[in-house]
Amino acid sequence: MKVIYTQLQRYVLPTLLVAIMVLVTASSLAQAADYVSVAKDGVNLRSGPGTQNEAIFQLPAGYPLLVLERKGTWIKVQDYEGDKGWIQQSLVSNTPSVIVRVREAKIRSGPNASATEVGKAAKDVILNKTGAQGVWVKVSHPSLTGWVHKDLLWP
Repeated sequence: MKVIYTQLQRYVLPTLLVAIMVLVTASSLAQAADYVSVAKDGVNLRSGPGTQNEAIFQLPAGYPLLVLERKGTWIKVQDYEGDKGWIQQSLVSNTPSVIVRVREAKIRSGPNASATEVGKAAKDVILNKTGAQGVWVKVSHPSLTGWVHKDLLWP
């Protein structure tokens, strides 16, 4: 019986530990989404990776996108409405931005619901993300800085 237990200790347990570590690491990587923002106004979102593919939308500066795949100098992306397409990597940046996904979002002076309302942003307005605290996102727009609850924004 001792021989079987020793083999279990020597071979099976280390293998199980390695497998668990691999699964935890893969799960963590899968949860870390990669987002980019459109670098300038009028950038084409295309049906495939290349300028020969149809332009399906023109995107404004700052528009946030989820990266799905990379192929050479092209990135397959998805927007907050689920639309997908391809964009040239040189036309995006890592500057964080968010988009209002509800009819109207209140912008507050601090990261809590009782903070003074300093403004409002309508659906589809793009805001620069400058920070976060708990469930609150610090945002800025040319004439306004404040906090918005994360449930009102994407991503």
